[in-house]
This record gives sequence, structure tokens and C-alpha cells, in this order.
Amino acid sequence: MIARLKGRLLEKEPHQVLIDVGGVGYRAGIPLSTFYALPPEGEEVTLRVHTHVREDHLALFGFYTRDEQDLFEKLIEISGIGPRLALAILSGLPAGDLVTAIADGDAARLRAIPGVGPKTADRVVLELRDRVRRLQKAREEQADDARGSGRSAGLALLVGARFAL
Repeated sequence: MIARLKGRLLEKEPHQVLIDVGGVGYRAGIPLSTFYALPPEGEEVTLRVHTHVREDHLALFGFYTRDEQDLFEKLIEISGIGPRLALAILSGLPAGDLVTAIADGDAARLRAIPGVGPKTADRVVLELRDRVRRLQKAREEQADDARGSGRSAGLALLVGARFAL
């Protein structure tokens, strides 16, 4: 399975890229957020990749961030949502806004994305709401731990400096 591509960006369009990796050109579908983060054509780029395999088709989907890829993979697990619709959803809302909309149960915000109807929006909220909330909580705890560790280290330096005087 292809999980990452690193090479020269040959072509970029709003929904796909062509990357030369060691003389082989790989075409990958991308969301708009990834498109906007890409360097100019001809420069080196690294993308995270989801390889989508079917009986008669192999497709690559590239992402600039892990959050985009994780959301894409969660979306395509939902019945009725394929890779193209998942890209459209990620293109319609930035990853952070999409997580917030799902966690808040804001199906109306999802319905505003072209190609997403009421049933699909409701299904996304229903199936991902709890997972997204757990993800948000885990990230908040990690951020709190990081801030706490930084404070502890800073406090230790201050205390150590006092005793050194």
C-alpha cells in the first residue's frame, strides 16, 4: 500500500496532483485545503496518501496533514460515502471546522457543502459525533499535559536558579 509520496510536483489542480517520484508519475486526488498548501509546480512536495483499492480500480488520495487523512478515512467508512464525496466534504470545510460541526451536531453546516444532502449530513453527524468528541477530548488533554509539562519545567528552572543563588 502506498502511504506517502515525496517527489517533484509536476502538476496541480484544485482536485488532483501529479507527483514525480523517481521517474514515476503518481496522480492523487486531493481536497482544496491540500491544494492551497502545495508549493509551486516543480518544487518538492510530501503528501500523506490513502490507497483506495477496488476490484477494478486503484486510486490514490493525498493529504497535507494527518487530520485531513484521518477525517477522510473516517468519512469513507460511512455507508454511502465514497472517496469523491469525502474529498468534497473536506473541500467544503477546513478539517477543524468539520470536526466542530460534527461534534456540535451541526448537520445544516454539512448540508451547505455541494453534493451533501440532508440524509448524508445526518448520517455523518450520527456516525462520527462520538468519535470526534473523543478525539477532541484527547487532543485537549494532550495540550493540557504539554502546557503542564512546560510549566513544570519552567518552575523547576526557576526553583533551581533560586537555590543556585
